[in-house]
Amino acid sequence: MSLENETLNLLACQIDIPPTPDAAARDRHLADTATKLRKQLAAQDTDIVVLPELSSIDYSRAAFDHLDEISEPLDGISFQTWRAVAIEFGVYISYSFARRDAEKTFISIAVVAPDGRLVGHYDKLHLCQYGASMEKEYFEAGSHLFTFQVKGYTLSPIICYDIRFPELGRTLVLKHGVDVILHAGAYFRDPSFPTWHAFAMTRAIENQCFLLSLNRAGQNYGNSLFCYPWMDGNQGPQHFSEYDEDFRHLQVERHRLSKARANYTFLQDRWDSYDLPCKTHLEFRQSDAAGKKPS
Repeated sequence: MSLENETLNLLACQIDIPPTPDAAARDRHLADTATKLRKQLAAQDTDIVVLPELSSIDYSRAAFDHLDEISEPLDGISFQTWRAVAIEFGVYISYSFARRDAEKTFISIAVVAPDGRLVGHYDKLHLCQYGASMEKEYFEAGSHLFTFQVKGYTLSPIICYDIRFPELGRTLVLKHGVDVILHAGAYFRDPSFPTWHAFAMTRAIENQCFLLSLNRAGQNYGNSLFCYPWMDGNQGPQHFSEYDEDFRHLQVERHRLSKARANYTFLQDRWDSYDLPCKTHLEFRQSDAAGKKPS
């Protein structure tokens, strides 16, 4: 099969995450989620599983106050849990956790391969500190991007607040050839919640790429979104459940990328730089005055 006809099968998991005040609660949650994923993976062929932001722990001040116990190194319990599932079903798994190194703690995404290898990790670049978010009090910002390949597609994770910065998506697509942005979120229903979908849809269309914007489930969360490289009145995004857990099997198809970029030449027609001379209204007024003939 040619790369043009190759389909990438995603399992996007809008999961419920209970309170995780200690390591024992975190580990029970990971075991329960692994059981749910095994049922899904046994039912349908999948290439990559995607989980939301901080999929290993609760997003709350109560949990973050115990990061000294529930954060973990790259090879911690989250990696061990998803490594076992990845090997068992021959899939990639993108998961998120509170990553601790010798000095700092990060909101991270890691990817494990079907052979159990850690492919790499990404640390959230933009820490959110408004609405229900309090990340700058607990976490450090990341300092690198991360891409990986599955079946000829280039994928890259970003995390929640990162979606609000258009330069990031542009860089991933134009400089690093990303086909699929995996946007893991923990979108709480605060005043900023209604704006989230507009950002996700815009990033997909302006960069002509697939974009999975995946939230956790629950009364204060939900409403995940899968966006295509082109969307209009005939083809909109796929919407997940408003509140409930939703395990959604999705397809990424090369021909959708090619068609969008052939029909709508946004990426081809953009300038390399828009750092151009800028004339003010005063300059135009002076120019007009200089050009007038005396009466």
